[in-house]
Amino acid sequence: MSTAAPPRRSTTRWIWPAVGIAAVTGLLIVGFKTGVCDNHFSSWLAFFITGLRLGALYAMIALGYTMVYGVLQLINFAHSEVFMVGSFAGLYALSKIFGLTPTSNGFSGVGLYFALVVALILAALASGFVAVGLERVAYRPLRRRGVSRLNYLITAIGASLFLSNLFFLLDGQKHLGLPFRWPNIAGPAFVLFPTVMKSSVAFTVFGVNVKNTDLLVIVVAVVILVALDQFVRRTRTGKGIRAVAEDPETALLMGVNVDRVVVATFFLGGLMAGAAGLMWGLYFGQTQFNVGFLPGIKAFTAAVLGGIGNIRGAMLGGLLLGVVENVGVACTGIRWQQVIAFLVLVGVLMFRPTGLLGEQVGKG
Repeated sequence: MSTAAPPRRSTTRWIWPAVGIAAVTGLLIVGFKTGVCDNHFSSWLAFFITGLRLGALYAMIALGYTMVYGVLQLINFAHSEVFMVGSFAGLYALSKIFGLTPTSNGFSGVGLYFALVVALILAALASGFVAVGLERVAYRPLRRRGVSRLNYLITAIGASLFLSNLFFLLDGQKHLGLPFRWPNIAGPAFVLFPTVMKSSVAFTVFGVNVKNTDLLVIVVAVVILVALDQFVRRTRTGKGIRAVAEDPETALLMGVNVDRVVVATFFLGGLMAGAAGLMWGLYFGQTQFNVGFLPGIKAFTAAVLGGIGNIRGAMLGGLLLGVVENVGVACTGIRWQQVIAFLVLVGVLMFRPTGLLGEQVGKG
């Protein structure tokens, strides 16, 4: 018998992040000295606050990517359209149930809280059921046949294109030679979001105004993210998700219903995307059939940055990506914002492909 020494924790885990931080710090110093970067503290703080708000939305969307990957090792590229469905569901909940319009004065007090809660629940449920429908129709048949991951990827892209083009056609007109008009839900143009509350300054920090809409997005995101984290770690369903992510064969032998766990995973990810869709529409004031494309890619970037398959990694990655891409604007200009986000993705894939917190839902 031979005795092996216990595995040592890698001392190089944080080398590349440290190198990256040092490189960025050096570039900032050069930028300040040359005048390329804005040297006003208020500007940086404003970009930071905006980044937190965007990062919170990225984190909510990224959870769907990371949970599905953790359980099935599948990148569900149709998740961006699940987010889009949530934005439209929230829009029509506010307009049809509460009669709000883009030019209305909105609500205040108890009425505001009630409208937001109802719209949030309906948007989340709509996206959750769409995500479950995708799993049942598109992914479960593939899973039962034991196909390769490439088949999953192609199916996910096809489902994404189907949903986005379906909403493109839902403009109240006749299509495909059919004798009836399609429902007037989306269409090719932007659809304006109803006004739930008037935007106003909540408070000021070092001369930077923080609006009530910023607070709404950040607070709702934090509450939902914490609730999901606790659900996955403390409930029986959450333990089942972690068990299947850790070892699906052993989990099945221990009596875990894998199909039920997969459905729960898609449903929870859909709930997060639907809530993010509503918050996105409330903040930006509009939605569209392809509104999920850029947020979806950035949320995927956030999931990779934090560690694909790691729930807390997705949260951390979303916040970091939102802050980095917005603070970077202080040196590069707004036109480079998207470039910064994708440079982060390339850098992570090159130097730390497992992300900041590592992979797997079941670990961490």
